[in-house]
Amino acid sequence: MKSELSDYARRRDTTGPYADNLEVDILIVGAGFGGIFLLHQLRKRGLKAVIYEAGNDLGGTWRWNCYPGANVDSEVPEYEYSIPEVWKDWTWSTNYPNYAELRRYFDHVDKVLEIKKDCAFDSVVSDAQFHTDEGKWHVKTSDGRSAKSKYLIVAAGFSAKRYIPAFKGIETFKGVIHHSSFWPEEGVDVRGKRCAVIGTGASGVQIAQSWGPQAESLDVFQRSPNLAVPMGRRALTKEEQNSAKRFYPQLYELREKCFGGFLYSFAERNTFDDSPEEREAFFEKLWGHGGFGFWLGTYKDMLYDPKANREAYNFWAKKVRARIGDPRKRELLAPAEPPHAFGIKRPCLESSYYEQFNRPNVDVVDLRDNEITEITPTGIKTADGVHREFDVIAIATGFDITTGGMTSMGLRSIHGTTLKDEWKSAAQTYLGTTVSGYPNMFHLYGPHGPTLLSNGPSSVEIQGRWIVDAIRQAEKESLKYIDPTPEASAEWKKRINDLSNATLFPTTRSTYMGGSVPGKAFEQVNYTGGIPAYHDEIRAALPGFKGFKTVKA
Repeated sequence: MKSELSDYARRRDTTGPYADNLEVDILIVGAGFGGIFLLHQLRKRGLKAVIYEAGNDLGGTWRWNCYPGANVDSEVPEYEYSIPEVWKDWTWSTNYPNYAELRRYFDHVDKVLEIKKDCAFDSVVSDAQFHTDEGKWHVKTSDGRSAKSKYLIVAAGFSAKRYIPAFKGIETFKGVIHHSSFWPEEGVDVRGKRCAVIGTGASGVQIAQSWGPQAESLDVFQRSPNLAVPMGRRALTKEEQNSAKRFYPQLYELREKCFGGFLYSFAERNTFDDSPEEREAFFEKLWGHGGFGFWLGTYKDMLYDPKANREAYNFWAKKVRARIGDPRKRELLAPAEPPHAFGIKRPCLESSYYEQFNRPNVDVVDLRDNEITEITPTGIKTADGVHREFDVIAIATGFDITTGGMTSMGLRSIHGTTLKDEWKSAAQTYLGTTVSGYPNMFHLYGPHGPTLLSNGPSSVEIQGRWIVDAIRQAEKESLKYIDPTPEASAEWKKRINDLSNATLFPTTRSTYMGGSVPGKAFEQVNYTGGIPAYHDEIRAALPGFKGFKTVKA
């Protein structure tokens, strides 16, 4: 079982972006939505940029995620670039594409924008430090290459570092075992097999939906239930998409004015402004449409007021509990009393997840007071002494969320410290795009941006444009480097915490509050004020580089 990005590192070529001692204006790490957008925008401005991508092709998470049922949870056309050259000749088969269709989309992006010619694939960054005397980043890869660039952009996203718990005996398992994000391209045939899924995040839910109808048996190991909502997936015709394209420019402007970067936002009223009958009708409307509307298009106090939140949970539980026949499974999957406030863990979108547990071959194993103690050569043993035998195990335990991608690539500050050590107690950024002590380094769709409270392409384009404008301004002023001050970073950290503390997010550990990796800081790692406010706040720092130390060349 592969567990690290470095397991995939190799040198494909010795020329072009694969050359040793490469020198460019800008080195971008990651060829997902963020890296591709930046490469395109920087090229248009005459700057020489290259992407180092750990995967074997374009698409970021969608080149890695090929596990059973892998599917996006943002609807199109929200979940695509606003670049007219890209969308004008592209149509989707469904409003929620699966990983295979998203890969085809990125192939189309390359065909239109010629991205791959400036990409080095299978390239895992293992060390990087800025040299102030030279005004350049020195970067090394796992396969031994070196590169220099004036600017470094980390576009690794929030899920670059996989989290695999240190299960005793995991290496002894004789069956098939993979982390969901390192799933083999050839797939795994589970027909007639005894299967286990460990984890009930988005990937665990999607794998369970896929395996339930196929496997001889399926046990889903759950620590806490996923408060999933209906996806609302439907087929799309080319005709309806092409006829709507005349509105696309306005739609892409609208998504940046909505809280989560979708085409809807919170209602203007609070939960108890409506009568119980009006509230029920509103919830029914959101539920019937599907998608994240029940989460980020609902009453504006849902994520702030415990009583308002309980109304949302009660509606959710009523809807879901009616779908689960067995009383024991029902109480584990959709408890009458909420395990935590609704929506403070990112909901998953599902189509038939709960129905799987009505099958006689599908069960849920409660891990709250009954931890996995060992993975044996033939199965999984829990604290109660029960040993369950399996042929296939999917480890759907997620990631060292949001910060792990940056802390695992060997970033070293100008003060000789490492980002990994600096962020052990708490992540520190300025504007969710820069880090003090790391001059001319930018990041996007990572810590202290809207990230996990947003539609990815919306966040990426807002942050990407800001990064490009910051670089252009630095070049215009002939600056050797810019470096956010510790004071500005401390103020931004306080801003992140103040926004979060006004909500219900800090009431439980979640992907928003540092994730599930043992020993990781319990802290808010996302900007929770919404995309429009975030846009305005980061824009206030330019063109004057407010909060930055600037050094002339």
